[in-house]
Amino acid sequence: MNLPILPTISTTFIVLSAVLVAIGWYFISQKKIETHKKFMLSAAVAAVIFFTIYASRTIFIGNTSFGGPDSIKIYYTIFLIFHITLATVGAIMGIYTIYLGLKNKLERHRKFGPVTSIIWFFTAITGVAVYLLLYVFYHGGETTSMIKAILGH
Repeated sequence: MNLPILPTISTTFIVLSAVLVAIGWYFISQKKIETHKKFMLSAAVAAVIFFTIYASRTIFIGNTSFGGPDSIKIYYTIFLIFHITLATVGAIMGIYTIYLGLKNKLERHRKFGPVTSIIWFFTAITGVAVYLLLYVFYHGGETTSMIKAILGH
């Protein structure tokens, strides 16, 4: 199996981010606040690395279309929209939750943190599913650069 390098790396970073969130969650349950903070900030860094790779690839190389059977393409598209929505909500909530923690607004941080974490876990899981559908279970479809699409090439 010949897996594409950038999607594989970016997917690895989103999974790493979710694992770090889970570890951070464990440490806060043990009242180890500084260790919790380090893991959660590390999770954020992993998510930023994912996003940087993903956005760069989208702009300069392009996105890969679904290459599986037409009979399930609509289900893939609905699933992808669900994943993108989760990822967007999770990222916004993640930034806000980190802000609350760093500003010591702990009551709100405690309310948002668990919800944000759960959304992030589902984002990672659905992200892996998208990766598997695009590159492992089926051969990826056409890849077109956003810049090429804008310029009409």
